[in-house]
Amino acid sequence: MSRQHRRSAAALVYDAQSSDPAPRVVAKGYGLLAEMIVQRAKEAGLYVHEAPEMVSLLMQVDLDARIPPQLYQAVAELLAWLHRLESGAEEEPVHGADIVAQDVTDVVATEVAGGPPAR
Repeated sequence: MSRQHRRSAAALVYDAQSSDPAPRVVAKGYGLLAEMIVQRAKEAGLYVHEAPEMVSLLMQVDLDARIPPQLYQAVAELLAWLHRLESGAEEEPVHGADIVAQDVTDVVATEVAGGPPAR
């Protein structure tokens, strides 16, 4: 089965209070590994954000590396949406997506080729 037909997932961490200037990719994988990332995120009470384009871009970032400046805007939009969601200001995800996060510091994006959004 090709990567295009397998689930993929990437997890980000960002702490605005730290000296780290940008979110970092802390987990990523395809197939069973992606399913495990999503399962652990859900078990931890995180939201799972389905964003195929974002996952595709994040899969190109090295593990434990900061996201490149080219992704700042897209990731900032996801973090802003998450902040609104957690504060109760928004019920539905922006751009038809579901995000995973404990707070604005932890995010998991996932893609399920041809499948329904994760809940």
